[in-house]
Amino acid sequence: MLDPSSSEEESDEVLEEERRDVLVAAGGGSPRSLPPPPRDPRGREAGAARAVSPSPSVLSEGREEQERLQREEREKRLRLQLYVFIARCIAHPFNAKQPTDMARRQQKLNKQQLQMLKERFQAFLNGETQIVADEAFCNAVRSYYEVFLKSDRVARMVHSGGCSANDFRDVFKKNIEKRVRSLPEIDGLSKETVLSSWLAKYDAIYRGEEDFCKQPNRMALSAVSELILSKEQLYEMFQQILGIKKLEHQLIYNACQLDNGDEQAAQIRRELDGRLQLAEQMARERKFPKFVTREMENMYIEELRSSVNLLMANLESLPVSKGGPEFKLQKLKRSQNSAFLDIGDENEVQLSKSDVVLSFTLEIVIMEVQGLKSVAPNRIVYCTMEVEGGEKLQTDQAEASRPQWGTQGDFTTTHPRPVVKVKLFTESTGVLALEDKELGRVVLYPTSNSPKSPDLHKMIVPKNSQDSDLKIKLAVRMDKPPHMKHCGYLYALGQKVWKRWKKRYFVLVQVSQYTFAMCSYREKKSEPQELMQLEGYTVDYTAPHTGLQGGRVFFNAVKEGDTVIFASDDEQDRILWVQAMYRATGQSYKPVPASQAQKMNPKGGNVNTGISPLYTDRGQKHGMDEFISANPCKFDHASLFRLLQRQTLDHRLNDSYSCLGWFSPGQVFVLDEYCARYGVRGCHRHLCYLNELIEHSENGSVIDPTLLHYSFAFCASHVHGNRPDGIGTVSVEEKERFEEIKDRLSSLLENQISHFRYCFPFGRPEGALKATLSLLERVLMKDIATPIPAEEVKKVVRKCLEKAALINYTRLTEYAKIEETMNQATPARKLEEVLHLAELCIEVLQQNEEHHSEAFAWWPELLAEHAEKFLSLYSVDMDSALEAQLQDSWDSFPLFQLLNNALRNDTFLCNGKFHKHLQEIFVPMVIRYIDLMESSIAQSIHRGLEQESWQPVNNGSATSEDLFWKLDALQMFVFDLHWPEPEFAHHLEQRLKLMATDMIEACVKRTRIAFELKLQKTNKSTDLRIPSSLCTMFNVLVDAKKQTAKLCILDGGQEFASQWQQYHSKIDDLIEETVKEIISLLVSKVVSVLEGVLSKLSRYDEGTFFSSLVSFTVKAAAKYVDVPKPGMDLADTYIMFVRQNQDILREKVNEEMYIEKLFDQWYSSSMKVICMWLADRLDLQLHIYQLKTLIKIVKKTYRDFRLQGVLEGTLNSKTYDTVHSRLTVEEATVSVTDAGGLQGITMKDSDEEEG
Repeated sequence: MLDPSSSEEESDEVLEEERRDVLVAAGGGSPRSLPPPPRDPRGREAGAARAVSPSPSVLSEGREEQERLQREEREKRLRLQLYVFIARCIAHPFNAKQPTDMARRQQKLNKQQLQMLKERFQAFLNGETQIVADEAFCNAVRSYYEVFLKSDRVARMVHSGGCSANDFRDVFKKNIEKRVRSLPEIDGLSKETVLSSWLAKYDAIYRGEEDFCKQPNRMALSAVSELILSKEQLYEMFQQILGIKKLEHQLIYNACQLDNGDEQAAQIRRELDGRLQLAEQMARERKFPKFVTREMENMYIEELRSSVNLLMANLESLPVSKGGPEFKLQKLKRSQNSAFLDIGDENEVQLSKSDVVLSFTLEIVIMEVQGLKSVAPNRIVYCTMEVEGGEKLQTDQAEASRPQWGTQGDFTTTHPRPVVKVKLFTESTGVLALEDKELGRVVLYPTSNSPKSPDLHKMIVPKNSQDSDLKIKLAVRMDKPPHMKHCGYLYALGQKVWKRWKKRYFVLVQVSQYTFAMCSYREKKSEPQELMQLEGYTVDYTAPHTGLQGGRVFFNAVKEGDTVIFASDDEQDRILWVQAMYRATGQSYKPVPASQAQKMNPKGGNVNTGISPLYTDRGQKHGMDEFISANPCKFDHASLFRLLQRQTLDHRLNDSYSCLGWFSPGQVFVLDEYCARYGVRGCHRHLCYLNELIEHSENGSVIDPTLLHYSFAFCASHVHGNRPDGIGTVSVEEKERFEEIKDRLSSLLENQISHFRYCFPFGRPEGALKATLSLLERVLMKDIATPIPAEEVKKVVRKCLEKAALINYTRLTEYAKIEETMNQATPARKLEEVLHLAELCIEVLQQNEEHHSEAFAWWPELLAEHAEKFLSLYSVDMDSALEAQLQDSWDSFPLFQLLNNALRNDTFLCNGKFHKHLQEIFVPMVIRYIDLMESSIAQSIHRGLEQESWQPVNNGSATSEDLFWKLDALQMFVFDLHWPEPEFAHHLEQRLKLMATDMIEACVKRTRIAFELKLQKTNKSTDLRIPSSLCTMFNVLVDAKKQTAKLCILDGGQEFASQWQQYHSKIDDLIEETVKEIISLLVSKVVSVLEGVLSKLSRYDEGTFFSSLVSFTVKAAAKYVDVPKPGMDLADTYIMFVRQNQDILREKVNEEMYIEKLFDQWYSSSMKVICMWLADRLDLQLHIYQLKTLIKIVKKTYRDFRLQGVLEGTLNSKTYDTVHSRLTVEEATVSVTDAGGLQGITMKDSDEEEG
């Protein structure tokens, strides 16, 4: 981290050089006439320490030190002089106002505040705050912290002063808006509510425990600079800008009489008169600035005159002074073409006596009466007061022993010399008296200069009155109207007015800002007796005139063809009159009395006449007189303004607001007033402004391109003759500077567009990049009327974005330190780094799309080209890393998936140059991988089925589960690749489906063979229990049937659907056929068990040897003992066989449909076998044992299969009906011959039997 002092010193050195340029320009010298500032920090001590050994180097250092001091002195003097002009602009503005429609600037963030913000958000993420938040908000904050707050681009923007807290909040708001939109809808909770809640939590994190954005107990000037400032605040601001001390400001303030509006208006009139004279002198001497055409020289003079006319009109439009509500200024209707320029013209409009009618307010306060003796003490006395020609007022009554009142009477009059009468009365006691008795009176003649304090006045008493020493104490206060600038008694003698030398009462009246009149009044008259309009006169002190009687000190007013002599009895009065008339005439010459001139210059040299006499000694003492009395018309205000604007901009960029180069309202107001008052050309102003803004932007400050656009458009319009400010002349210097600025601005804009990711990070300042592109288009225009072809702008922007791609990728690799890794790392490490770099590249492209795509909305294809160029640079590193990978290494597929997922959803980048290159690299790898996987799966099927134990695993066997998982994983892998090229993607899908079909077919066939072999090994007795391995094989086929729907169905087009359907139906048919076969095999096996049971029953067939033997033996033995009859073991054993195998199948086979088919076939086949067995014995009567066994087997079989879900149609088939009928007939026969032989076993009651 740099030491703060180092940057300040560097900035001071740059500022020193800038100031030197301005000073040289102001003085008219060469830019190289001043040496560079000394860089030896030892300063004067170093030179003094080495002075003991004089040498050329010591002398050189001494000269440099001396030159440095001289340069600093010149700079200070120039700043003081500039501040005098600025102070006058602030004191009495008449052209500009502080704008109220400027955009309010936000407080900027500094590095310390950014660090504090990072700590606060980190504390929240670590759970160290009391803010309750859900996981979604925490994820949003984490993303904001990692991507935005920790970004070095944001840190640079904060360091440049172009970032505010509002920018930080807007970025977070846009981020969460995108996140909240992606969230699912929640009933009763709107997304707007979520957004507002998240923003409130963000604000709580941002503020922390204390709001560092607020500066408590301190309101610095910079903190209120965005507001409308008072004059005192403007003075203070420009003291800081120009480095003026408070004492220096106070001296200037007093000496220039900045609080005296009349003095300031007079100063303006003198300045404008001086500018007119300079214009006339220039026209006479033909000394013009160099213009682009000679015709502009005369136009230039007219522009100067017109600008002065406008200023005069502005000044004339101001009210004379802030008087009372009754004061109304009488304006003159004058021609701007003649009256302002041709002073003293005979055709000018003359004032009439009614134009100078004044209005005065008088206050008469009667205090007390002294010396009243002629009236008894208990008599009532009172006073009356009146202004002659007006109403009469009366005091309260008082006793003659205490004639005191303190009563005030207010009067209004238009007489500059009113007559005031005050009378003392006593009440008459006589019956016939009509009026009260007058005891005395006093007549006063007050003026605006009369004393305002109470005084005793001797009263005039009636004849024979005893009150010879009657006095009244009263005060008469006559105000001074705002437009009456001075009044008093003077002697006067003129050629056209006041033709007799006599003493008169004069009033200097200001009718408007440019119209003054010297009027003489008589008593009790509201209109002047005579008046003289002061326009065109010059007032000055004169020596006494010996031929005139009256008056001690003289002065005169001189005009071509007329001279008026005035005389006063008092020197101070003369000075006041001359000063007042000096302000009124607007003359450039400052009159100085002879005594003062001799005091100021006793040796008889030139007298400096610009300083106010009241502050002469103080101004001279502190060396301010030359700055105060300097003639503004003799200064190069263009150079002065360049310095002023530069210093103001530096101050503005260093205040607490993120101004982006925009001045504050107060600064705009002062600069506008300065330009208008001192004739700074608008083009020069904006050229200087552009120069400073470009310089600050080149040095890293954030400047609003809209501001650059405004100033550039103004200059371009002026140079091309469009008169944005009414100025039609274009100087050669302005045109050359404009072309230079245009080239610099074009380079700056192209550089900013090339560095758009770093000049406008995260789209901040908002809309700045779009404004920059708009400004570039304006800068590329040849003139203001001819629009530039869109292709030319596009060509320049394309070139900038090509550079931007290289810049962005270079900085990205530097950030990732990819160069070091790629040179020495292992293949796995290289792939890891390239994968990380791919994530960064995708993030860059996403940020470009999110924050900058709107700015490039005119040329979206250019941003796509920029992305392609950016990715082409990445492809070099990617290719290098992939080439280093081992053969048949599949670790690079995540890289393809990452890049492909980012590119395939982009309208412009999908199947673009880089995308196709990526596919070309991975096509062989994908094909090779599928080939190897196909071979591996085929081998695993072969080996697995050979060694298969057929133990149940999930839905099948271990081999089948492994097969289906591998096929599904391979298809999902290829699906997750989301191959962007449709034809190859379709080829991959088709190949995998065909592979799955072939693999499943092989598995089904091998399972069929294994099933048959396993079934053959089982016995045919009732001890047969279906092995679980057979059920597992059955389940393998069932699972294969399900998997074909997932692994073998192709989502192809219509033209391929029919062909694929035929192929897919083969595997379905194969599985169905195989299932039918194994069901038939299994049914045949269980039916063979039934056949074995029936074969045992065949032994009891009628007519056989075994049947006869058994019958004889039983009958013979029955005569002697109870012989047990044959039991039901055979039937019970078979029934148990059926039931247990039904349960095994029901439990271990997964598909209900196939179980039902199996049971249907089993039942039907069993009934068919029994039916056939009975049919073979149609002519024979069944043995009792056969009948009992068959009845039980048939009934139990019917009942068990009905419970297993065999349908009624199958159960009650014709075969079953045949069997049922035969057994019923046999049962009836047996019941007739041997009623107890069946032992309760019957076809009718079988449902109620147990077991």
